Parts: sequence; structure tokens; C-alpha cells
Amino acid sequence: MALWVIAFAATNALADALPPSTWVGLKSLPRQGRTAIFALAVERLIAGNSEGTLLRSTDGASTWTSVHTGKAALTTIAFSPFNSGFVVAGTRGSGGLVSRDGGSTWAVAAGLEGRQVRVFSFSLTIVAAGTDKGVFVSQDGSSWQQSGLANRSIDALAVTAIHVPVRLIAGSDGPLTAGTVPMFQSVDGGLNWSALSPAISGTFVVKLVAGPLPPVGDVRPVLAGTNAGLFASTDNGSSFVALSGGSVLPSTDYTQIAFITDHHDRFYAASDGGGSGAGGLWRTNDGGQSFGSLVPPMRSITALAVSNDESPFLYVATFRPSDHVAALWVYRDTGGTPQGPTVSPTSAASGGRTSRPPGSSVFDILTWSQTPYIGLGLGALVVVLLALLANTRGRRR
Repeated sequence: MALWVIAFAATNALADALPPSTWVGLKSLPRQGRTAIFALAVERLIAGNSEGTLLRSTDGASTWTSVHTGKAALTTIAFSPFNSGFVVAGTRGSGGLVSRDGGSTWAVAAGLEGRQVRVFSFSLTIVAAGTDKGVFVSQDGSSWQQSGLANRSIDALAVTAIHVPVRLIAGSDGPLTAGTVPMFQSVDGGLNWSALSPAISGTFVVKLVAGPLPPVGDVRPVLAGTNAGLFASTDNGSSFVALSGGSVLPSTDYTQIAFITDHHDRFYAASDGGGSGAGGLWRTNDGGQSFGSLVPPMRSITALAVSNDESPFLYVATFRPSDHVAALWVYRDTGGTPQGPTVSPTSAASGGRTSRPPGSSVFDILTWSQTPYIGLGLGALVVVLLALLANTRGRRR
């Protein structure tokens, strides 16, 4: 009875809340194989695997349900911040998908067929997509039209002014123009585009993100991640200052950036390291003047989704190039000192091997998060048995 009560209480405690500031391993995506995960989104948790399947979880990644099956790998998934349940997804060569029920059902986005869709960004009136053939725009996510930059491959895109006239900023992967990173802006919702010439290092823009409006002023902060560093702008991308290159934030590629709720000066920046081992995940609370590492279990971060909370939940995909292990983690950021993982994630790199069910070996049992509680229960049971034995012997005397 003691063993049952303690194990049951421990299970409920784990289900009620994640431990604060602690990395927790999640189950790997079904049929993920030996490739990295590049697409994660959270309003409801949605992920895309390497086979072109969209999977949805309503219980924090404990279980996954397939909601769309395709043939092209997923490259991006994005929820609209202005329309609940509206979510879009991009693929590598098969265009885009749209859902209006939080990802339960999906339809093909007309006008994006055959395109590599790398990024989406939202205003109050339009949705913009960055593709291998320029920028496309849509009013409803279902029907898309070419906007501009058709001769450019767009990797990064952000809406810096959400009201009409909508202002957009886009980053390309080349070719270089006069030694500057190729960036462009539109001040009329994508009808016309002009070149920007920011003095930042790198050869292509990996990520562009516009943050919330600051308390004073009407210009949103813009963060740019290139293959050589992280940079910030307060003038709609005309100029940038370097945030990386110090003792904490390395000069590497930055592929994931996310602001915390409506704070213009609090955000996360992540890197896969570009194969150099310099990847990681960092947080700033002062607009990038200082950074602290969240010490992820694996340093190569390939996808990041952040919940809209003051103490947000971070869903993180990692990849270890040495043995092609892709893993999923969750971290509840309460501002404390980061702690190591409480559960090792199921490896997605086992190939054709059949994974053992939980508890199939002594090692598996020892690595359960409930093991300490089960041990206490067993200890209590032993004490009870010894007391009964002693009582029986006493009566015989």
C-alpha cells in the first residue's frame, strides 16, 4: 500500500507541472529517423518530421497524432498572433499548408505549389511568405500571389509595422552586393521593394524577427541572425549593432530568435553552431546588453517554440551531428539557474533497431524519474515486513 500511494502521488506531481528552470526530455517524433527537426510551433504544439508529416500534441508532447501526411520535409510552422487557430506551414519544394482549427486539419495553400517555403510573417491584414522565388503575400493564407524579389531566395522575413501601410524586411542568401549582406525592405505591404545596406558581418541572413513596440516610440526592435552573428536594429533595419562576439554570445550562426510575450527587451537567441560546436541557447532581459546561457542538454539547436507566458515553456529540438541523434526537450523558464535533464529523450537515431519498452531492463528502471519515490515505498514495505517478523518471533518465545 505504501508503494502504491507514493508512486501514484509522484505520477500526479509530474503531470501537474514541470519542474522550474529544468530541462526535461520528451519522446521523439514518430518516424523521425536520422535527421534534424526544423519545424516547431506552440499555441497548440505542432511539429513536422523528416517524412513530410505534421504531428500535433495536446498533452505537452506525451503523445503525438498525425494530422497531415505529405512527401516533402517541413521547414517552418507559424501561428498567427492576430487570429486564434490560424496556422501555416511551409515545405521543402511542395509549397505551403494552411489550417484554421489550430492544426487539426490542413489544406494546400494555392499559389505556393512547387515552392520552397522557408518563413512566414504576419500583419493585421496580410500574411507574407519567404520562398526560393521571392516573397509571396496572402490575405487569408489560402490564396497567395507573388509580391516581389522573384530572382531572390528569401530565407528570413519579418513584419516591422503591422498596420497599413505594412512594412516588411527580408533577408536573402545571395548573391552579395558590394560586400553587404543582401537585405530588402517594403513600406507598402510588398508592392515595391528597395535594397538595404546594413554594415553587418556574414554572407546571408538566417533569421529576422521584429519584437513588440517599446513603451516609448513607434519603431519595433528588429533582430537579425546571420551565419556570422546576432545583430539588433532600432531604425527598421537601416543600421544594426552587433550583440554577439562577447564572452558569452559567440560569433556563430543564429537560426532561432523569439521574444518573451510583449517585452521588447527580453528574448531568446539560439544557434545550431553550424557544425562548429559553438551552438547553444541564450536569454537576455536587457535588450541584448547581457546574455545568460540556458545550458541546453545538446548545444546544436535546430528548432525553438516559445509559449506566450511570463514564465514561458520552451520546446526545443536539438541535433547531435556526431551520431545523428535528434531530440526534443521542454524547459519552463522561471528565471532560475538551469538544471540538467530529469529524463533522457528517446533517441531518434536508432534506425531499424526495435526500441525496448520502458522498464525492459534494470538500467531503464533506474533512470525513471519516479525511482526515488518507488525506493521510499519499498523501504517502507521492508520496515513493515521486518516489524511483522519481529512480532511473530516475540510471540513464539
